[in-house]
Amino acid sequence: MIAAEDIKEIAYALGADLCGIAPVGRFNDAPSGFKPKDIYKATRSVIVYAKRLPTEILFAQSCIPYTHVNALIATEVDRLSLSLSLKLQDRGIKNVIVPTDDPYEFWDGKKRHGMGILSMRHAGYLAGLGRLGKNNLLINKTYGNMIQIGVILADYECEYDEPAIYEVCPQHCSACLSVCPEEALDGTTVQQSRCRELSNFKTEQGFVLKKCWACRSACPNATGLK
Repeated sequence: MIAAEDIKEIAYALGADLCGIAPVGRFNDAPSGFKPKDIYKATRSVIVYAKRLPTEILFAQSCIPYTHVNALIATEVDRLSLSLSLKLQDRGIKNVIVPTDDPYEFWDGKKRHGMGILSMRHAGYLAGLGRLGKNNLLINKTYGNMIQIGVILADYECEYDEPAIYEVCPQHCSACLSVCPEEALDGTTVQQSRCRELSNFKTEQGFVLKKCWACRSACPNATGLK
């Protein structure tokens, strides 16, 4: 039997900066069709990990560095997922990878609302990697919201991590809500139809740029708890 700490050590050796494990039962409140067992019926544990992003991109005047880093980190996390999946398979742990971002199937054209097959930020919370902020981002005590999350669903039981209990949003703070140029945030969810105007801006040449990250940079705990 491989212990939870051994699984984490493998993830760290492959480049993860954070790693936690949650039992599949914690996901019972997820929407129907978006639970771990809707993806892989044999799931018993949800292994969640993350890589940190370089923080100074938050303060670049051009949106190109931020767009570029987001594309790179998504690829890096997916590569980490593939390597970790194979390492676990070699140790006798059956598993299935969840993509860190695209592709996904659910799309409401009228609302311009898409949903991944599993909520990565909620998985991160349930595995102890951080707490959800008013900006709808997972905020870790060390790296703030500058993290990219990956998930593997495993047919394996081990020791589990408890959800984080530290506070990430000051009670009266509304920095992310007030700074959003599209007024897409309400402190609980994000109106994607508004957010997409800038967060997924398509140029005449066909490039998709992330032209806004105000909700991320405005957070007083953007790069870790102060």
